[in-house]
Amino acid sequence: MLRGIIFSVVASMIFGILYLYSQLLHDLNSFQVMAWRVFMTLPFVLLFAYFIDELVNIKIIWQRMRGDIRFSALVFISAMLCMVQLWLFMWGPLQGRGLQVSLGYFLLPLVMVLIGHVFFHEKLSKFQIFAVFFAVVGVTHEIWRVGQIAWETALVAVGYSAYFVLRKRIGTNSLGGFCWDLIFMTPFALYFIVSTPVSVISISFSAVMIGFGALSALGLGCYLLASRFLPFSLFGLLSYIEPVLLALAAVMIGEKIKTEELWTYLPIWFAVFLLAVEGLLHFIRMKKSRV
Repeated sequence: MLRGIIFSVVASMIFGILYLYSQLLHDLNSFQVMAWRVFMTLPFVLLFAYFIDELVNIKIIWQRMRGDIRFSALVFISAMLCMVQLWLFMWGPLQGRGLQVSLGYFLLPLVMVLIGHVFFHEKLSKFQIFAVFFAVVGVTHEIWRVGQIAWETALVAVGYSAYFVLRKRIGTNSLGGFCWDLIFMTPFALYFIVSTPVSVISISFSAVMIGFGALSALGLGCYLLASRFLPFSLFGLLSYIEPVLLALAAVMIGEKIKTEELWTYLPIWFAVFLLAVEGLLHFIRMKKSRV
């Protein structure tokens, strides 16, 4: 489980950095950003898969798809669900809808905890129960403050949950499965790149895109590996680290957390703190058991 926690934290840190990347991509529309992200991420994901011995899962999934049309269709649906989220992640800050998108990431762990409890019969530890309580306080305040649930919020919370449940059900919740998601997305990415080409592809643009692809591959790879090594509920709760870091990234960009927003962020940050304490205690117990 410790590996899963580390993967989840690293992924959230990288996603926070990617949010800052939006400041370098204002010359592109949201479809171009999504397309270039997919196109540049695939080779790095394959390289990452090679170093952690995940290429075998790519082959296994290919063999399953060759003999099962229904399974192939489900893998394609998984890819489309993922593509929508990749588009929405960068669309938010580019269109001034980052608040609505980030609220979806606040709601996502709660939805995943509910799914883990109802569909996978997972039990929560005491730390996790308290973390859920404080997270609910923060999210409830945000819903009360904003006054409604935007479609962007619902799409993140429900769409991403559906994506992870589907991957878990069909057995593609590995980096190899994500490689096939990207492979299915690539034709769509090439269409958007060709239909709306960049006017000038400079050295600086190339450097930004290479960094974009490398960070995306590392972040998404760690995120999906975390989903493999963690119980669904704990994976959902650790996802709270990401919107907190996105909020910090937004502050670095120039946005400010208003006084009325503190009751949203402080309870959620405390929930993340409780999870960090639980992870530290788990690590200490593991060290003692090995002595």
